[in-house]
Amino acid sequence: SAAEEARRPAGASRLQHRTTLAMGKGMGARSRGYRSCTRDLFSKKPRDKNYNPPLSTFLRTYKVGDTVDIVCNSAQQKGMPYKFYHGRTGTVWNVTRRGIGVEVNKVHRQRQLVKRIHVRVEHLRPSNSKAGHLARVKSNEEKKKAAKESGVPCATSELKRSPKGPRDGFTLDLGKTFETKVHTLTPVPYVFKPLSKSIA
Repeated sequence: SAAEEARRPAGASRLQHRTTLAMGKGMGARSRGYRSCTRDLFSKKPRDKNYNPPLSTFLRTYKVGDTVDIVCNSAQQKGMPYKFYHGRTGTVWNVTRRGIGVEVNKVHRQRQLVKRIHVRVEHLRPSNSKAGHLARVKSNEEKKKAAKESGVPCATSELKRSPKGPRDGFTLDLGKTFETKVHTLTPVPYVFKPLSKSIA
């Protein structure tokens, strides 16, 4: 129509114009905004719908070198990081008046990039990812100190992590079972019996 001809860019054929519209321009194209595809990612539980974060969120002290988790709070749009960083763990590298600088590793193809972003405290929380490691280091140091004082060397197997073994054996109390005995279940073989018509 004349309206389509007027909208078509100069020098573009009718087929090229239709292909461009189908690939992502014009009405009905897939949105690729800054917060696209975050309908469920940034959704909140019903009990957390209103914006009333606890005071501990603002009273926490972050220092350079701390490990933090980035969890976006969709009720506060200021200082919110891009959706890629939601759920990531990083290290604090800068502290400003209202924001915290966080370093996050991002894998892009064969490279590992160190991305630096500034985030408000509403979108941060202290990370517990190193808690198990630090507790193990502390217990190992205590074992080494005790071994040095006693003069008996500590076994290397005690300082290393070991997989969790099977549970210890136990004796079953038959007094609490049905009829105070062990019931053995035997499978019953299946025998096919065709239906017989009764002749009256």
